[in-house]
Amino acid sequence: MIVSYHPYTLQFKEPAGTSRGVYHTRKVWYVSIHRRTTHAFGIGECAPLPDLSCDAVPNYEDILKEACHLLESRQAIPYDFLRPYPSILFGMETAWLSLEAMENGRSPFMLLESPFSKGEQGIAINGLVWMGSYDAMLRRMEEKIRMGFHCVKIKVGAIDWQQELELIRILRGAFPAESLQLRLDANGGFRPDEALSRLHELAPYRIHSIEQPIRQGQHEQMARLCSESPVPIALDEELIGINDYSHKEALLSIINPHYIILKPSLHGGLCGSEEWMRLARKQGIGYWITSALESNIGLNAIAQWCALQHIDMPQGLGTGQLFVNNVDAPDLHIIGERLWCNVRRPQAKFQDELELFRKEWTDDAPSLTVYTSGSTGAPRPYTVEKSRMRASALLTLRFLRLQEGDTALLCMPLKYIAGKMMAVRAFVGNLRLRAVAPSSHPLQIIADLLKAEGFWESHSIDNDIPDSRHDETPNASLGSRLHPLIPDFIALTPMQAWHTLQEEAERMVFQHIPRIIIGGGSISHELHDALQQCRGEVYSSYGMTETLSHIALRRLNGSRQSDAYHLLPGIQISTTDEGCLMIDAPEICSERLLTHDLVHLRPDGSFTILGRTDNIISSGGIKLSLDELERRVGLLPVPYMLTATPDVALGEALTMLYVSPHGEALSEAELRQLLKTRLGAYGCPRHFFSVPELPLTETGKPARKRAGEMAAKMLREKWSKQALKSDDSPR
Repeated sequence: MIVSYHPYTLQFKEPAGTSRGVYHTRKVWYVSIHRRTTHAFGIGECAPLPDLSCDAVPNYEDILKEACHLLESRQAIPYDFLRPYPSILFGMETAWLSLEAMENGRSPFMLLESPFSKGEQGIAINGLVWMGSYDAMLRRMEEKIRMGFHCVKIKVGAIDWQQELELIRILRGAFPAESLQLRLDANGGFRPDEALSRLHELAPYRIHSIEQPIRQGQHEQMARLCSESPVPIALDEELIGINDYSHKEALLSIINPHYIILKPSLHGGLCGSEEWMRLARKQGIGYWITSALESNIGLNAIAQWCALQHIDMPQGLGTGQLFVNNVDAPDLHIIGERLWCNVRRPQAKFQDELELFRKEWTDDAPSLTVYTSGSTGAPRPYTVEKSRMRASALLTLRFLRLQEGDTALLCMPLKYIAGKMMAVRAFVGNLRLRAVAPSSHPLQIIADLLKAEGFWESHSIDNDIPDSRHDETPNASLGSRLHPLIPDFIALTPMQAWHTLQEEAERMVFQHIPRIIIGGGSISHELHDALQQCRGEVYSSYGMTETLSHIALRRLNGSRQSDAYHLLPGIQISTTDEGCLMIDAPEICSERLLTHDLVHLRPDGSFTILGRTDNIISSGGIKLSLDELERRVGLLPVPYMLTATPDVALGEALTMLYVSPHGEALSEAELRQLLKTRLGAYGCPRHFFSVPELPLTETGKPARKRAGEMAAKMLREKWSKQALKSDDSPR
């Protein structure tokens, strides 16, 4: 086990005013736990508040370092050492829960299973109005009400009291207590000699409660206020630094508040907060839970723990939205007056799909159904035998030298063969399978976590790119051996690879994956060049639904890169007289497979792809391969696709569909000139059409048939407009 920490400075979107001053930034420390034996990782947040937390001490990092050492050596949380340091204890507790979640096959952010963490229920929260000028507070209050909050907490004690009282009067006049619950937080801002009179001034406005009206430590005065106040009093700061159970019990007995407010970072971590709750229930004191300006890492942990407490009143959990540089990996969203986890639920839904497929794979049925990609027409169902899928998986596992216990990342749809085969390889090879809902940035969550952990900053990575030779010794500087979150094997589309490489944090992860296969489309020159920075082995795959994913791989980087595809063991190929590829793979396909791919066979058995018969057009007697032309064009300033439209003189006219930036069509002359330099005058498209989006299959491949239909329709519309214009012209 390796335990480490990393400081992180959060930037507030707006200055956060309290009775103790104004916060512009917020320093936190992220604690990370790596368990090498299980390839698991956990992360927690230590977030002391300056001038408030009992453990906000000058030697905080020294204490944190010692706590990490104790956790490492004991393999357990050092509760005895950490009781006086609640923010560190909270970070350790939540990092441990995160580690256990990953060891149990869950996301490191699904710490505790509940309807909330599964995205099925939200937690009712209060809106928060920070201190500021009268006008600013009124504006913020109106904003919270527009958002749908029925409970709003207002910070008081920082500006003129009469102005604050006037604000409360206006709000209560517009929103009666039946429709809006008002909570106040004085943060100890009232003097003991004025507090009771101010509480009486507040009484007519039916305030739900006021937090910490006077500074903590004045137990006799606070006890008197609690017994005489017409407004219920909640203790907050008063609980800070009271870490012994008997002292907690004595404090509540002396003061006897109406409520206590629990902040795990301030009040003893999760275990210490649970002690406060037990004592409160015993003495008939109400309570609720709130955060203390943590980032989403800490807020996510507090919210999931809070969801298990079943407290029937709004909680104070909305503050994670205050920062411009929050850690976005935990999927927390405020909708109306509720905090939701996994609100869009793509990850949870994809995880459910994987579990359904796992059950389908292990049932007694000898076959299952997949769908073709739909690149040349509508996707169609295709029945495959599990024994052949197993045989295909074993070929890939052996070719890539993947070992039991290696980590595979699934980030492609399970409806199609590529996604299903990725899962089957993990099942057959006893790989650790992790699933990320398909998107153009499949490594984003991993990249966010490593960034928060400060992993790349704390590890010296050799800049020399190794030649990833075909040896049997795993490279210790790559994949899960480098960090448990980095996969050892990933399969993705060219689009996913390209978008990933455009983001620095994601690119760092991608470049340290030992085995990468890219399939489902051609590799552009720009993508090929970018892949040269990868330290592992990167391959382009050749295959289709009928071959149960790939039957050949082409190395894209390093000294072994090639322009030819090399067959997996046991696969044989030949060509028709027209040059179309035929595949014999008896363990995978029950019969010889004839493809539409035009290939060149080499003496060593490898092959290069020249194009597809169904992607070749005849324009003026000249045959043009759309695949080859797109390879020659490479990247343009806009997304594009080549197709063909009917032409009286040429038979078929080369046509380009492209997506304009911001919906504004580019100059056709500009595009034409750019393409002439790459394709020559005779290879340049005859027509250019701007479209809202390119026709793609669900797997991200070009939908050539739909592209042709779209282009033909747009050409007919263009001709119709020209004809109408001609008819309307003066005679």
